[in-house]
Amino acid sequence: MKLFLDDVRVPYDVFRLTVNPLYENNEDWVIVRDYYQFINVITKFGVPEYISFDHDLSYDAYLSENQKGDIKYDSLKEKTGYDACKWLCEYCEDNNIDIPNYYVHSANPVGAKNIDRYLKNFKKYLAV
Repeated sequence: MKLFLDDVRVPYDVFRLTVNPLYENNEDWVIVRDYYQFINVITKFGVPEYISFDHDLSYDAYLSENQKGDIKYDSLKEKTGYDACKWLCEYCEDNNIDIPNYYVHSANPVGAKNIDRYLKNFKKYLAV
């Protein structure tokens, strides 16, 4: 299974921007639109082979103050892809499961870096 977390886009939208063949067919993905759907799919079906993360899953994350510098996660009303990645790490640790292959397709450069850095650091932590 491949899991695509994004509030608006579908995998083919990412394919058009990146030409990454992984995103070429929408039917290859389970598409979830928010943090809670993300959790529900993983707890029901297990950790997928691939996960593709968007960061901004609600309007608050699109505000200009959340597109540069440090994102003030405590001020956001809705959960982000960063929250989903943190939940995934806890879930994998609690269930002794490796982090799956992942991609970050977010257009928010700060949020994308936060997700990628968190997952890389978690993988290093597991390797110790």
